[in-house]
Amino acid sequence: MLEISPRKIARVIVRARALDAKVARWDSPGDTADGDAILETRPGDGMESELRQYIADLNDDEQASLVAVMWIGRGTYDADELAEAIETAKQEKTSPTESYLMGVPMLSDFLEDGLDALGYSVEEAEEGIL
Repeated sequence: MLEISPRKIARVIVRARALDAKVARWDSPGDTADGDAILETRPGDGMESELRQYIADLNDDEQASLVAVMWIGRGTYDADELAEAIETAKQEKTSPTESYLMGVPMLSDFLEDGLDALGYSVEEAEEGIL
């Protein structure tokens, strides 16, 4: 059984998706080929630290479930192995969960795929968060 609400996972998805949409600063602001501004990560940007803190504030069971959902979305586990994935996440935790998850490329995609595989509607979970 999932030990975190789909809504909390949706909050992580929304924040991770927004963070993924940003790019590292690579050129002068406003100096793009088509004149459109790009989103860029700047040293004072609080988006990453906000996401890290949100994950850090989850309890141990919620963090383990979040990792398990990501693993299911990534294909490391099948949806019917949720309990095993959660237990493994609890037993094998060696670093802060927020650091581990922030280092996963495509985190938002894996979490979406994991929720979907478990039969949860990502759209319903995200309602009112955006």
